[in-house]
Amino acid sequence: MAQKDYPRTNAIRCLLDHGVEFEVFTYKYEERGGTRVSSRELDVDEHIVVKTLVMETDAGQPLIVLMHGDNEVSTKQLARILNVKSVAPCDPKVANRHSGYLVGGTSPFGTRRPIPIYCEAGILDLDRIYINGGARGLLVRINPRDIAKAVDITPVHVAVPG
Repeated sequence: MAQKDYPRTNAIRCLLDHGVEFEVFTYKYEERGGTRVSSRELDVDEHIVVKTLVMETDAGQPLIVLMHGDNEVSTKQLARILNVKSVAPCDPKVANRHSGYLVGGTSPFGTRRPIPIYCEAGILDLDRIYINGGARGLLVRINPRDIAKAVDITPVHVAVPG
């Protein structure tokens, strides 16, 4: 897809506003396909496709976790880090309300309101990542160190093999 032909989502606008260099990639979205489908469609390693997970604490406080596509989040470890009783994925309708995006198209950039963002530390060591651009079937390739240009992140170690 030519760079000038991509949709102007809130995520794309956020990246542009913060001077983050990116390249847009589209693919045929499959319901419940996740990073397995996007990595297959773009012919890239699933480890460099980053999923944006909307979760909440036992007190109902929303948060976002950025995780390698081939890993899962240790919610117990994350709860310990946050000093809360528990952390769990949000119901999709709740996640949509928190982020302003439809599940499957959730981006950490340009959320409806500021949400704390925790990034698996290993993501920041990669040369490039593919992360959601604010719509289903839309990824942007960026330097992971540029995430912090657009949003506040807290690096964490909460990955477990998926």
